[in-house]
Amino acid sequence: MIDRATALGDEPLRVVVLYGGQSAEHDVSRVTAAHVLAAIDRSRYVVEAIAIDRDGIWRATPDLHAGSGPVEALPVTGPHIDLSEALAPPGVSQRTVALPLLHGPMGEDGTVQGLLEMAGVPYVGAGVLGSALAMDKAAAKEALGAAGVPQARWATIHEPGWVGDPAEIDGILARLGQTLFVKPANMGSSVGISRVTGGEGLRAAITEAFLYDEWAVVEEAIDGREIELGVLGNVELDFSVPGEIIPGAEFYDYDDKYHDGAAKLIIPAELSRNEIAEMERIAVAACTALRVEGMGRVDFLYEERGRGFLLNEINTIPGFTPISMYPKMWEATGLSYRRLIDSLIDLALERFARRSAKRQTPARH
Repeated sequence: MIDRATALGDEPLRVVVLYGGQSAEHDVSRVTAAHVLAAIDRSRYVVEAIAIDRDGIWRATPDLHAGSGPVEALPVTGPHIDLSEALAPPGVSQRTVALPLLHGPMGEDGTVQGLLEMAGVPYVGAGVLGSALAMDKAAAKEALGAAGVPQARWATIHEPGWVGDPAEIDGILARLGQTLFVKPANMGSSVGISRVTGGEGLRAAITEAFLYDEWAVVEEAIDGREIELGVLGNVELDFSVPGEIIPGAEFYDYDDKYHDGAAKLIIPAELSRNEIAEMERIAVAACTALRVEGMGRVDFLYEERGRGFLLNEINTIPGFTPISMYPKMWEATGLSYRRLIDSLIDLALERFARRSAKRQTPARH
């Protein structure tokens, strides 16, 4: 990582926290942002918050939380602000780093990352391609499959070509089994996910998934442990201790993650050194295949007496709420919440400097 003081001299670093957004995970983002703003080291950064409301309007949010501790969720209020003013306001000379806390489509999927690239602003997390690939479960599975990363069997369904007749339903059941998971391809936080058995349940679940995206993924149900691993880094990855989730519901759903907290989280997970090493090996292969940099929560399903570790997904903007696995795993590894934020900002600066050097190389004729 680069030395922030060397890169910036004595200038304070301006950190712009982006939250809210237009996806179904808008409220989750507000909760995450509240806790990040309460924890960030204000002696090291000039911190500003910018909300994106459900209509896509950017709003300058008053800093209501400096030194006051976390609140349940940040409001989405304040005057309208355009992109150039948000990222480079008149009279402000500090270097800016954006910290996107925008879960789901129109935030975690490469769209906002593309805006930041064009504005020339360093930002935390994966780049445009990595964000887009990891967000789209169908595209991610194709890329992971090509790289030889082990994963559950799946089928991809596109709404315009989906009829849902008995032959299609029976074909999926024959290939993947009677009990299945159905997911919108571009959504997170378990929004729109269903666990179903049989043809009628499958048809209804696909209809539900299409409410959120025109692509859906159907996966075989795995009888295994749910294990997660935190990754941190750009060219070289550091790993947290793994954590295991024992869901409080039929599976680790939205309420389990953000509301009732009934799931049991075991950190560190009870695994041997060899098992952890295998998770880390797969995580490197998966992050390489999906071009994930900065941070990621790598989710596995573990068939102990079967195929071993199967990669479920990589979340490039994992939740930072008090009961979220990503910060909890890093805290158990010895990296506090506040220092985790510092590390992510350092990584954003390092990647920006590395990539900027390539952009400035003159073309050869």
